Amino acid sequence: MKWISHIAIAGSTTAIFEPKLVPLAVFGGVFPDLAEGIANNLFRMNLKHRQETHYFAYWLIGFIACFALELDWITTFCWGGLTHILADACTITGVPFSPLSDRRFHLFGGRLRTGSAAEYMISLGFSGACLFVAILINRESGQFLPFFYDWAGYYGDGLIDGAEWKKNRFKLF
Repeated sequence: MKWISHIAIAGSTTAIFEPKLVPLAVFGGVFPDLAEGIANNLFRMNLKHRQETHYFAYWLIGFIACFALELDWITTFCWGGLTHILADACTITGVPFSPLSDRRFHLFGGRLRTGSAAEYMISLGFSGACLFVAILINRESGQFLPFFYDWAGYYGDGLIDGAEWKKNRFKLF
């Protein structure tokens, strides 16, 4: 999948639970590909795409361990990486399950082609559904939500004036 799809999926799934951690999840969502580029360009390691940095077992174990230890920031980073691996598992080439296996891991039959219209439509639909749920869940909490501004509520509470409300009322983010 392309980076924009990884960013959308990691960010939107994290926004459901903790909108403040979305940037960290997005970083984790692009990290497997970013780590390959850093290893190849800076350290001349010659890693192939979707190999060492894309082991499903490593990301799953990292996520579960950090979740169990209540390391929120690292858990969020690992969640972003895990969403990256799961999204890549939907593609034709899939991802390796672990370094101990030469088989590739696929989800939903591995039918998506990287960069295809189907990839973008699925990631857009999935992200839209997640963002809809995030807005429904998090609006009721009463806490500040970065990226989800309640302009009408701010105007009603007297925090902003009419001009600022008119300027920003149709902005989604």
